[in-house]
Amino acid sequence: MSLSFRITGFALAAALPLLAAPALADKIKNPTAVFSGLDKITGRIISFEAAVDETVQFGSLQLTARVCYSRPEYENPQTTSFVEVDEVGFDNSYKRLFTGWMFASSPGLNAIEHPVYDIWLSECKGGKDIIKTPPEVEDEPPPPAPADLRRNPRPAQPLPGTRPPGPGGATSPPLRLPGAPGAPPGAVLPPGNVAQPPRPAPQQRFFPTNPGMGGMRDPASQGR
Repeated sequence: MSLSFRITGFALAAALPLLAAPALADKIKNPTAVFSGLDKITGRIISFEAAVDETVQFGSLQLTARVCYSRPEYENPQTTSFVEVDEVGFDNSYKRLFTGWMFASSPGLNAIEHPVYDIWLSECKGGKDIIKTPPEVEDEPPPPAPADLRRNPRPAQPLPGTRPPGPGGATSPPLRLPGAPGAPPGAVLPPGNVAQPPRPAPQQRFFPTNPGMGGMRDPASQGR
């Protein structure tokens, strides 16, 4: 392997993380994302729209676009969308396949790995308001601490909400979740650990696969 080829490979590897998120520039926030879906069994391609935060089902995949950005005319064109894609099984189970940015100009950059379906971003539309990006400001180092503080550091302080050690270094008993060994009776889950509500049904469904060719059906319609 020549030296120039290895240097080129290292440069490409270093540039890949920079493509994981959109570059800083003025952008337009759009309410609607337009996607294209491919059924690899039949070769059919369907174009469909999804409003931001709306769940759309394509085959056995459920897609939710969280944001959809385009750029004004005075910026370099770029259309991006942050997307979440789950696969729905026949037992109504969900498996996360993709979470990240999709780029309309580079569909293969962040591709969805699935044996039957493929989805990519086509465009974002409906937005008019331009979001200005503030100019970059260089980070300044913090000012040095006074000389007396450097010579005489402050003693350690207990964290807010914690109890200081008692006689002999005793501390308060550890927090135990409900149901765990040693947990007090009648304990409840702390905030942020409540049971998750059931998933809402998708607002739109697209099933391009021909069932006569061995394609997948809507998992929600099984048994009907």
